[in-house]
Amino acid sequence: MKIKNWQLGLLAGIGAAAITYKLTSRVSIPKGAEAVKPFDTNKYLGTWYEIARMDFKFEKNLDQVTATYTLRDDGSIKVDNRGYDYINKEWKQSIGKAKLVNNDTDEGRLKVSFFGPFYAGYNVIAIDKDYRYALVAGNSLDYLWILSREKTIPENVKTDYLAKAESLGYDIGKLVWTKQDQG
Repeated sequence: MKIKNWQLGLLAGIGAAAITYKLTSRVSIPKGAEAVKPFDTNKYLGTWYEIARMDFKFEKNLDQVTATYTLRDDGSIKVDNRGYDYINKEWKQSIGKAKLVNNDTDEGRLKVSFFGPFYAGYNVIAIDKDYRYALVAGNSLDYLWILSREKTIPENVKTDYLAKAESLGYDIGKLVWTKQDQG
């Protein structure tokens, strides 16, 4: 059987897509970090204000950032991220979905996707007993968020979360402190 050039190209493309999918869908947690256990997904749902983040291109120049999590009919979680681009003077929104890693309903490890089948780690590594403040780690030390149910966070919680992040190897000097409209 003779393979034609277009067939070879198609096979190479499928192989490259499979490798890309495997590499970009890697869901992990930074070395030494542990997700919150026990974790109550239902208590985590609702709106969170971003207090700080490690900056990356999808959130560049955004203030007034919120993340709202709601349960979908299929059991996954709808992720609705919004923020105000203070350079272009416009609101930006990104809708995604999240699922529990390994279907473990008792652990704060989720995988989040905003781009089709590509998932990234979303690991709740600290949360207070009332689910008002959270520290969230991504796949690596390049992704970190401090979240609050309010537009501010108490100084003692901030200090604790920064110490925890630094102990894991995060460069907390690189955090961007999100401006939230206090009105």
